[in-house]
Amino acid sequence: MFPAAALAALLALTSPTPTGAPAVESLPLADAVSALPAAAESRDGYSRDAFKHWVDADRDGCNTRAEVLIAESRVEPTVGDGCKVTVGEWLSYYDGVTVTAPSGLDIDHMVPLAEAWDSGASAWTAARRQAYANDLDADRSLVAVTASTNRSKGDQDPADWLPPAASARCTYTVDWVATKLRWGLTVDSRERTALEGLADGCDGQTVEYQTAP
Repeated sequence: MFPAAALAALLALTSPTPTGAPAVESLPLADAVSALPAAAESRDGYSRDAFKHWVDADRDGCNTRAEVLIAESRVEPTVGDGCKVTVGEWLSYYDGVTVTAPSGLDIDHMVPLAEAWDSGASAWTAARRQAYANDLDADRSLVAVTASTNRSKGDQDPADWLPPAASARCTYTVDWVATKLRWGLTVDSRERTALEGLADGCDGQTVEYQTAP
């Protein structure tokens, strides 16, 4: 009989591995901040319409907003005709508020569309911007939060806005950095300085991300 370690090694050699899927990267938060590429920001030519969002990419009858609501509800949500989510229970982690009616929620792009444009998305194709705006393949690219916090955040980066719940700020920093690394987005000097300061207060935090296809 093979020893367990030898058997595991044999299986690793003989088992097929997925092709084309980027590896999941894992970095300490401070190192992840350092890995973000630097560039000045420009909003020239930005239009929200450049990012087609809330599409039904998998054609299952549920658009991106509905998919996020269903995935993030802490109880089995009530879903009616046309994949309309009517009842559930969501924790808006930005402010620690529990919401049961979807009308009280916005689906926030962790890195706002305008900020993404400023940070490199202006050079993308329309198809890639659509993929970004509807990214269901990373847990925190899109997040259900109270409408009030989402609108307070607007298009600001962490140099100018952080979640009102202090306990959420390390998670938010990790999620922000992971999203920027996933999509190859840049940071300007003010943003990097803010992220470095936040990382200093978030000992032990790790950023995991998979590069977007």
